[in-house]
Amino acid sequence: MNILFETTKGNFTITLDTENAPKTSANFAEYVKAEFFNDTIFHRVINNFMIQGGGFTEDMKQKSCNAPIKNEANNGLSNKIGSVAMARTGDPHSATAQFFINVNDNDFLNHTSETSQGWGYAVFGEVTDGMDVINQIKTVATGNKSGHQDVPVETIIMTKVSIKE
Repeated sequence: MNILFETTKGNFTITLDTENAPKTSANFAEYVKAEFFNDTIFHRVINNFMIQGGGFTEDMKQKSCNAPIKNEANNGLSNKIGSVAMARTGDPHSATAQFFINVNDNDFLNHTSETSQGWGYAVFGEVTDGMDVINQIKTVATGNKSGHQDVPVETIIMTKVSIKE
């Protein structure tokens, strides 16, 4: 399944890996169908690491999410450049809507064991078109805003996120 992101920096497409990450892909598609990501922002950008979004409005208000899902990081997929993974808290099974796109090979985020330290971050897709847009986003100036670090100074909005036919 392909997901089109229309952003204030340009468009990109991700392809969900429904075979290796079925629950995570279904969860993400559910948020897309509900138009949850429309008008959310990339709220955390760290060059040479990742860009994160999917949970905050332009005024840095966190959106209410569905229940957390089981971590599928033990699916054999790697946090490599261009891969898309679920963000979470310290609880391995706390992912809801927030996601990140790896802009570096982040092997240290991969699953190593089913322990709190080893669970890793579940990769469920990859950027298949528009990596140039991701590369623009990863280099934007960032600062602190509303108690959050690494927030882009110029707001980057996901104006529309939809399933690409």
